[in-house]
Amino acid sequence: MAGETIQELFEGSRDVTRGQNPKATLRYVIRGTDQYDTAIGLLATTAPARFDMLPRLSYRIIPVGPQIWFGEAYYGFFASQASSGVSVFKFDTGGGQQHITQSISTIQRYARAGQTAPNFQGAIGVSANSVDGVDIVVPVYNFSIVKYEGTASINDTYKNTLYNLTGRVNNGSWNGYAAGEVLFRGAAGSMRKGGDWEMEYVFSASPNRTGITIGDITGIAKKGWEYLWVQYLDDVDGTAKSLIKRPHSVHIEQVYPSGDFSDLHV
Repeated sequence: MAGETIQELFEGSRDVTRGQNPKATLRYVIRGTDQYDTAIGLLATTAPARFDMLPRLSYRIIPVGPQIWFGEAYYGFFASQASSGVSVFKFDTGGGQQHITQSISTIQRYARAGQTAPNFQGAIGVSANSVDGVDIVVPVYNFSIVKYEGTASINDTYKNTLYNLTGRVNNGSWNGYAAGEVLFRGAAGSMRKGGDWEMEYVFSASPNRTGITIGDITGIAKKGWEYLWVQYLDDVDGTAKSLIKRPHSVHIEQVYPSGDFSDLHV
């Protein structure tokens, strides 16, 4: 027993399909036994009961050499499981990209011997005429909800509701999120053979923030999907005897309209 091992394959495993008819496959190699029952039992106890929010449907092993087995575990839904009213939740925390012109803090400044590096108060990539900034990854929680709904629920009126809410943020508390934190990216639907609809609703969440400080400007607050930008004016760093770009004002802009997410079937 001590010599038996099972290891998930790096190549070919975690074969995932999302959206319509979601499914996934995990693949393993099992070594150290020539007993079928032992090998498949090891696979049964190692492959998780759920993967990518999907239940395990079945698993199998195939002998490929002396005391070596290839194992697969399959995830998805039986037709009876994916009936009307069932919902599936999926998520990822891949984040989003944002262009910023201010750092959280300046760790260090260096200058040549006998000189003092100017203090730009966190401005990034300062030149004579501009503040270039940098692109960074920011927290964005992407998630989708797949629901199976009856034909009567997905009518033309509801389709227009989905169309009109796409590209909007929640105007009130919704599913545990504060107003302004969730962006509805849209929905996709397909009618199944049974006559009902498979609907996938896609969202992204970004947290509201308060207590932001930029340069010597404090007390800044912004909602998750509002856009913050900084106006810079020419100034002089007397210590470094240098012209600088200093944060002069901070502006919070609404770039997405808001909507009532209670109109969604999620």
